[in-house]
Amino acid sequence: MSLANSQVAAIRLALVSKVLVITGGPGVGKTTIVNSILRIVAAKGVSLLLCAPTGRAAKRMTEATGFEAKTIHRLPEVDPKTGGFKRGGDNPLECDLLVVDETSMVDVMLMQALMKAVPDQAALLIVGDIDQLPSVGPGQVLADIIASGTVPVVRLTEVFRQAADSRIITSAHQINRGAIPDLSRPEGNSDFYFVQADDPETAVPRIIELVKTRIPQRFGLDPVRDIQVLCPMNRGGVGARSLNIELQAALNPAGERKVERFGWTFAPRDKVMQIENDYDKEVYNGDIGYIDDVDPDTGELTASFDGRAVTYGFGELDTLVPAYAATIHKSQGSEYPAVVIPVLTQHYAMLQRNLLYTGVTRGKRLVVLVGQKKAVAIAVRNVSGRRRWSKLNEWLAGCVQR
Repeated sequence: MSLANSQVAAIRLALVSKVLVITGGPGVGKTTIVNSILRIVAAKGVSLLLCAPTGRAAKRMTEATGFEAKTIHRLPEVDPKTGGFKRGGDNPLECDLLVVDETSMVDVMLMQALMKAVPDQAALLIVGDIDQLPSVGPGQVLADIIASGTVPVVRLTEVFRQAADSRIITSAHQINRGAIPDLSRPEGNSDFYFVQADDPETAVPRIIELVKTRIPQRFGLDPVRDIQVLCPMNRGGVGARSLNIELQAALNPAGERKVERFGWTFAPRDKVMQIENDYDKEVYNGDIGYIDDVDPDTGELTASFDGRAVTYGFGELDTLVPAYAATIHKSQGSEYPAVVIPVLTQHYAMLQRNLLYTGVTRGKRLVVLVGQKKAVAIAVRNVSGRRRWSKLNEWLAGCVQR
C-alpha cells in the first residue's frame, strides 16, 4: 500500500493511542487507514473485534477489511429474555482492540452497552463520518466524543485522486461545505446527474422511468436489486410510502400468489425491508431482502436476506415494508450501486444539509437527483437540523478535568 503523509500520521497515532477517532467524508481514505492498522496489529498477534451498527454496515466492513465484523447488538450478546446484554463489566468481550465503524449511527444507549463490555486493557478505534445524519435513537455520540476534546481525533479532508474523479464524491464534499453542487448536464459519462421536475405530478413518472428503463439500459443495472430510491420523508406524493406503491406496480405487479396485510401487498420477487430488530430471526432494522414465496395454505412468507431464508407468519408482516423506496434515515450504513433521490420543496420540513449529504453518499456508481434546483439550494443552506441537546460532551470533558 502506498500511503499519503496524512494517512501515515493517522496510523502512527492509532498505534500509540488507547482510544482514537477517525472521521472524514467519502474518498478520504478511512478504509485504507483502518486496513493498515488492522494488518499491523494482526501481524503482532493482537486479538481483534470489529463491529458496525447494522448488518449491512458490518457486511461492508468485512468485505473491505477481510476480517469478520459483527453488528454491535450481536457483539455484547443480546439476551432476548431480558432485552439486555450478556456481556458487560463482569463478563467483558475478549479482545485487545475493538473497532467500531459507522459510529455516527450509534445512539447513546447502545454505545454505553458496548463500552461496558470493552475490557479495561483493550484499545478502541472509533470510525465514522461526523457530517452524516445523527443516530435515529437519542444522543449524538460521535459528535460529542469529538467535541469533548478528550481523545485524539484524526480528521481526514484530502480527497484522493482516484476518488476526485467521481462527481458523487466531489458533489458530496461541496454539499458538506455549504456549496450547491454542479447541477448542469454533464458532458460525456458521469456518475452524478440532476433531472428537473417542478412538482410531484412530473417527478413520480420521471422517477419510475429512470428506475424501470433509463438507468438499467444506460448502466446495465437491475431495477430492483441495484437501484434504490431514497426519499427525504415517508409522507407526500414523492414520499417513500406512495413511491413504493407506484414502483411496486411498475416493477413487480402482484400475480395470484400474494398476501395483503397491514396496508401493503407482498408477492414473490418483491424487495422488502425489515423495520424492527428481530433477534430470533436474526434480521435487523433496515435490512433489505427479497420475497421468495408467499404460501396462503400455510399462512407463511419466505424472504431471503443476504442469501439466508427467513420465514414470517402472515401475522408478523407488520415488521416488513416494501423497499423499492426508503427514507434516507433508513439507508444509513448502506451503499447501493445506484441511488435516485427526489428533492422537492414539498419536503421543506426535511430539507437539511446532512440529510442530502447522507443520501448522496449512499450511491456507489450512480446518483440521480430528481426535482427542483431551489429545493437542493434550500437543503444545502439548512444546517438547523443538526442541533441536539445532549450531555455526553460535557461529561467527557468533566472527567478529564477531574
